[in-house]
Amino acid sequence: MSPRSRGAAVWESLFEGPGPTERLREMWAQGLGANPAVPDDLRCALLGRSRFLLWREQSASVVEAAVVHPEWKVRGQLAECQPNLTAECWARLILCERKPRNLWILTLLAADRRDELTEAAYERVASHPEARIRAEATRLTGLPVRLLTALALDPEPGIRAAACPRAWPHLDGAARQGLLADPEGEVRVAALLRHHEHREGHEAQPLPRSVFEAEDLGDDALEVCHLTHDLAEHLTHHGTKAQRSRLAGNPLLAPELVAVLARDPDDGVRHVVALRPELTEVQRADIRVDIGPDGLTHALDWVTALHDDPEAMRRLAASSHLLVRRSVARAKRLPPDVVERLARDEDRVVHLFLAESCDDAPADMLLEVWGWWTGSLTCPDRPRGHPNFPRQGLLRYADDPSPRMRQLALDDPESTVELVERFVRDADDEVRLRAAKDPRLPVDSAVRLVDDPEWSIRRAAARHPGLPAEALVRLLRDPATAEEAAGHPALPVDVMWRMIRQP
Repeated sequence: MSPRSRGAAVWESLFEGPGPTERLREMWAQGLGANPAVPDDLRCALLGRSRFLLWREQSASVVEAAVVHPEWKVRGQLAECQPNLTAECWARLILCERKPRNLWILTLLAADRRDELTEAAYERVASHPEARIRAEATRLTGLPVRLLTALALDPEPGIRAAACPRAWPHLDGAARQGLLADPEGEVRVAALLRHHEHREGHEAQPLPRSVFEAEDLGDDALEVCHLTHDLAEHLTHHGTKAQRSRLAGNPLLAPELVAVLARDPDDGVRHVVALRPELTEVQRADIRVDIGPDGLTHALDWVTALHDDPEAMRRLAASSHLLVRRSVARAKRLPPDVVERLARDEDRVVHLFLAESCDDAPADMLLEVWGWWTGSLTCPDRPRGHPNFPRQGLLRYADDPSPRMRQLALDDPESTVELVERFVRDADDEVRLRAAKDPRLPVDSAVRLVDDPEWSIRRAAARHPGLPAEALVRLLRDPATAEEAAGHPALPVDVMWRMIRQP
């Protein structure tokens, strides 16, 4: 029997005997949806059958098939997760949709994704008779001003309130006064917040104490609005903890009131004051704050705005406040002296942020971070994928007691296939997984690993490009590995078609 005939016989064996169960057919469809070798016509046939298909960017022909697909679940998933959606695709989805509920979902998804639509699509949802659709239209990116201002005068108070913040700069005096005097409280609140909001290039009217106490503006107003001194002073001394915390973040707060809040009995209030950008580092160090080293933190906006200023980075890298130093470490590039200081920082999260964000992070620190950090969703390849991560001299870790360090030996340019095969038999799952993903992994080792007790290793082995047809057929027949095996690019196209056409 020729090799070609023998190969065909192996693939034929996939369909011999009892037919695949419904569960197995589902697994095949899911795996094929993630298979890069599947041709476009087969991808179109998988629409509605694979939950993974539309999460990946598809060709214009597959997107077109999904846009006109008769099943709403396909069109809805397209709108929810397909990266390759143009304004024209959105317009066809929106203009052709006849069910109000579906149209509402499409509008909501477009708003959530911040995708832009065509003029006709904007017009349809912004003028739709159903209020919930018009309400979602107020959030759409690129909504024309004429439609936005019309929604600010909508008969439904909830829609007026939702449209007001974005429409405010485009409204004339009469429209603004109408919203400020609106009979509905939620509309008045939205208008008052815009009327008194402090923002660059806009001279806001100070919010008086009488208005704040008469209207339910919420505590957030104390951070975003220009307040009269009387109101600010009253709340500094007599406000609730939540009110004082919001007030502490108001950029227009008078220095003497900032000084009072810096001595506030509540740690949360003092914490907000300590992060004000206008403080000197001496003033910041004088504020007593207690910050847990393991708490979730984000870069401070005002520090991020200074990332390209070397002198500011030098000054802030020496800050006593660890959130300021962590924010400096998020800069893409930093002067050498700043990098050296941060790499010696007592806070290891500073090291982590430097490893994830800064292209100048030093090799020894990156290696240290690798020992305790397994990667994040936002930076899954750091620190190991950092351009400064060491590659030479890693063979010294081949016998390291730490699995994290031991696996690094495979990254050394002088590592061998023999080391890969040795690590395939390592007692630690993480080391075996690293070996299973190594491009030098021999085929026979990959075949052995498809029976590994750890599922992530079996999955990696199932992706080996050299797996023989016999091994792939066995994996495809097993529900535990069928989905991963169906994603293997070595599957013949005619076999793929038979897999989805099975009765």
